[in-house]
Amino acid sequence: MRLGNIGQLGIKELRGLLRDPMMLILIVYAFTLSIYTASRATPVSLSRATIAIVDEDRSPVSGRIALAFYPPYFIPPRLITTAEMDSRMDAGLDTFALNIPPNFQRDLLAGRSPAIQLNVDATRMSQAFNGAGHIQSVVSAEVDEFLRRYRAGGAVPVDLVLRARFNQELNKAWFGAINNVISSITMLSIILTGAALIREREHGTLDHLLVMPVTPVELMLSKVWSMGLVVLVASAFSITVVVQGMLGVPIEGSIPLFLLGTALQLLATTCLGIFLATVAGTMPQFGMLLILVLLPLQMLSGGNTPRESMPEIIQNIMLAAPNTHFVILAQAILFRGAGLSVVWPQFAALIGIGAALFMFSLQRFRKFLR
Repeated sequence: MRLGNIGQLGIKELRGLLRDPMMLILIVYAFTLSIYTASRATPVSLSRATIAIVDEDRSPVSGRIALAFYPPYFIPPRLITTAEMDSRMDAGLDTFALNIPPNFQRDLLAGRSPAIQLNVDATRMSQAFNGAGHIQSVVSAEVDEFLRRYRAGGAVPVDLVLRARFNQELNKAWFGAINNVISSITMLSIILTGAALIREREHGTLDHLLVMPVTPVELMLSKVWSMGLVVLVASAFSITVVVQGMLGVPIEGSIPLFLLGTALQLLATTCLGIFLATVAGTMPQFGMLLILVLLPLQMLSGGNTPRESMPEIIQNIMLAAPNTHFVILAQAILFRGAGLSVVWPQFAALIGIGAALFMFSLQRFRKFLR
């Protein structure tokens, strides 16, 4: 194995990538606009929900209820008629429709228990569940205040003091931004290395390389370091410019330590990309295999759902996946400011998984070249 061959072949891969505008657009989009929009545009909590109110009572208490919904949780409510309620919800204009019946205030003052109808568009799952509970608490608080004639502070036997660590604002964009960077690193590293190998085979350049004095190890290492370098530079740019700069996410830990862990993750995922390319052989087949591999890697690695919430057998199986350890070390370093003394088990696991995937992919790559 000669380092000069590995370097020159890697430079050839970088030049080939520069001549592929679609891949360049994919890289730029995955590490900039995709991360920004996914963190900002997909709220998982109640935010600017649309609500309409049918006020058939026209009383002071119904007016208090209508005025209790305001930003940032709700868009100022729209007063509509009963005939408009169903048509607006069918058209998707309102997520919630609150119907206050006639004689609502009179029944309250008479000691009866009047009912208010709340219609919820359950197809908007990110806000429907949280919004229904929030609306119930708002209505209950306003009615209770109206009946008491003053705003009463509820006395509780135990005072629970909340101290949120690592995300004091409970900002959903902070978690989403880091998780999207992790997903982009895994996705792009697999796609770039696999596509580079398939592109060479389809263009016939792989046959020319085989008659040259280069070995399969040199060919494989050239793709690993070149495509891994592209993703590493893109992820560093994304963390510093998009996550820290544009989204304002505070990074507590060492970015160089995170990039070191990213390099170990890239060793494993680039080798995985080469393996999938040797199995597929063509780009359409490679795309189908990506769906089967990427979805479990991203959904079961602990990035979207805590691993403790999964069945124990899934937790044990996913310990063989590099993404599981990368998610743990990335969140520990970037969120909690952990050092090498804390995340060294994940570094060791990535080194072992990367070495195993390299040997396994190299064996498959040699058979692919025959």
